[in-house]
Amino acid sequence: MRIIRAPTLARAHELAVRTVLEKGWVLETENDEATIECEELALEVESPESEPMASPASRFQQRFLNAYADNLLHGSDAKFEYDYHRRLFDWGEQLRVAPLGRPGRSVQEGLTAKDGDAHVDQIAYIARKLSSAPNTRRAVAVTWNPVVDENLDDCPCLQLVQCLLRDGKLQMKVVFRSNDILSAAGANMYALVRLQKAIADRIGVPCGRYTHIALVPHVYYRRDLNDIEPFCKSGTEIRPVAEVCRACGKCSRASGA
Repeated sequence: MRIIRAPTLARAHELAVRTVLEKGWVLETENDEATIECEELALEVESPESEPMASPASRFQQRFLNAYADNLLHGSDAKFEYDYHRRLFDWGEQLRVAPLGRPGRSVQEGLTAKDGDAHVDQIAYIARKLSSAPNTRRAVAVTWNPVVDENLDDCPCLQLVQCLLRDGKLQMKVVFRSNDILSAAGANMYALVRLQKAIADRIGVPCGRYTHIALVPHVYYRRDLNDIEPFCKSGTEIRPVAEVCRACGKCSRASGA
């Protein structure tokens, strides 16, 4: 695992993109998409609310990030196979899924509890747990729902959120099973720090360290080719692996790759 320590979310994002593009290898996904994949990354940001929270190299800037964070915190009317708001604030809710091998057919599946369907507000639990036991290591939320996720084409990348109260500050640690470092990680980090702040406010403490762990960090180097150059700056800021430079062809490194 590679550990990246950075003063801001923006810098952590930039260093993560650099690491994947320079240290990664080519892999075709199970959906036949071309990626550069890298070993595990852990991004540590001591003061995650410090500016800049978004890299100027990213095409996703403040307006988009605020909308994305608001959807995570408050939900959205848009219909998706899953969304992080429901998985964190209403885990176990019934979902309509189409079982594999039966196109056009859908069934309603869910989890049941003693008094009916299981519905768990995991963020409320985290706040309660930290308030009642400040030294706890059990203030954890999960997103994976095995009842439905094995049948989804698009299943959650974020898997776990843990909050700790240490030195009077709320720390947050998150784990992604898979993370699109170029196009998604910046927005993911921004929204999750907004969630960290919301939990901290509930229990009346400031935010502390944010740790973002990506078990399979990757970049879709062909699909998102135009988004690479602002980070790369024609090879002056990042020197990607040869396959990326050949696909890009926008600077002199392409001919020598």
